[in-house]
Amino acid sequence: MNPIILIPARYASTRFQGKPLADINGKSMIMRVVEQALLVCPDVYVATDDERIYNHVIENNAQAVYTDSNHQSGTDRCNEAYIKISNQQKKNWDVVVNLQGDEPFIKPEQIKQVINLFANKSVEIGTQARKFTQNSDIDDPNKVKVLLDKNHKALYFSRSVIPFKRDESISVDYFQHVGLYAFTPQALKNITQLPMCEIENIEKLEQLRWLYNGYSIHVCETEFNNLSVDTPEDLQKIIEKNI
Repeated sequence: MNPIILIPARYASTRFQGKPLADINGKSMIMRVVEQALLVCPDVYVATDDERIYNHVIENNAQAVYTDSNHQSGTDRCNEAYIKISNQQKKNWDVVVNLQGDEPFIKPEQIKQVINLFANKSVEIGTQARKFTQNSDIDDPNKVKVLLDKNHKALYFSRSVIPFKRDESISVDYFQHVGLYAFTPQALKNITQLPMCEIENIEKLEQLRWLYNGYSIHVCETEFNNLSVDTPEDLQKIIEKNI
């Protein structure tokens, strides 16, 4: 397979302004993500509408592409970036990876695992999940939960705890969604043309739009418990651990 990795990054985050450029013990968050992605394949681009992020990436000898500032989601940004890069390079890729810019400690093995889902030609969308190991995280709405069917396809994503355990004596494995997606180029194009649906608007999770419209999202499981950065408090915890 021939993958391209796109990293959507914007400066104006509601929860953490300027997050991509946040310093993590001497290296910016966005460059930590880029360096991990480059261990998987050479075609890695940061997709941004911000001059500060663009210049920072280029100055660090990595690749970046400007995208529109009005995108509603990282997936929309990735679709525009893919079209631009494909037209410029006169090239197509088999798999388009959308790697979140707030996963500075993502492992190359995790990215490869999601890409490998596409060895099954029926897969159009892939993502990843891990089992919750700390019960205190489960109630955090920033830790998105995913419910899987017997074939490891997503049934639903939620900021709430799913499934609800009515009988406390029952043991349940809860899964946290990892901020990592991959698509066939055609699927990426198609899903960005879908209108927003009600459950997406309620939960503020764009992947619910794809489920609502009948797309299957295949999920591989990882054992890595990465430290993602949603808020300044998350960043402070990482810095204190001196990672």
